[in-house]
Amino acid sequence: MDINQIPSEDPAEQAGKNRLPIPVFILAGILLAAFLGFLYMGLQRSQQGPVQVGDPIPPISLTTFDGQVIDTTAQKGNVILLNFWASWCKPCESESAALQSAWEYYQPGGQVLFVGIDYVDTAPEALASLKKYGITFPNGPDLGTKISQMFRIRGVPETYIIDRNGNLAYIQIGPFSSSEEIQSIIDPLLQ
Repeated sequence: MDINQIPSEDPAEQAGKNRLPIPVFILAGILLAAFLGFLYMGLQRSQQGPVQVGDPIPPISLTTFDGQVIDTTAQKGNVILLNFWASWCKPCESESAALQSAWEYYQPGGQVLFVGIDYVDTAPEALASLKKYGITFPNGPDLGTKISQMFRIRGVPETYIIDRNGNLAYIQIGPFSSSEEIQSIIDPLLQ
């Protein structure tokens, strides 16, 4: 067949065959706008940083390893110490004695609640760690990292102390060195 014998199409007609329907463009624009919106919201949240001292803390509910449900709204009027930790965290091991000692000091008064929040861990390892270090205050897993995301923690250990009014009173990044250090922070909140 000779090239000269192939019928040629009109360029305007050829362009019309390759064009996508207008609804496809509209849908693509909507999807792109939604994606950019989610991206923007994520960037905004990541730039907010951790919660700040003085911020009100929203209600927190945690189911402990032994099935007890701890709800911070029921603890209004008490000081609450939230300690984020993990069995694989070496600095968490070093502060465990200080936390346990401070817990034993405050537990009889019933005005302070210590809560251990196990971060990105497995239950068997966490329970073994609690037993090894003799931790008796309530501890539970942060399922889905919901609580750690609320506080926007950067690592473990991190401790947040909430005052009697439900506001963040103190942030400790890294381990406590002694029970006395913990008491020096909590005692003024009980006045």
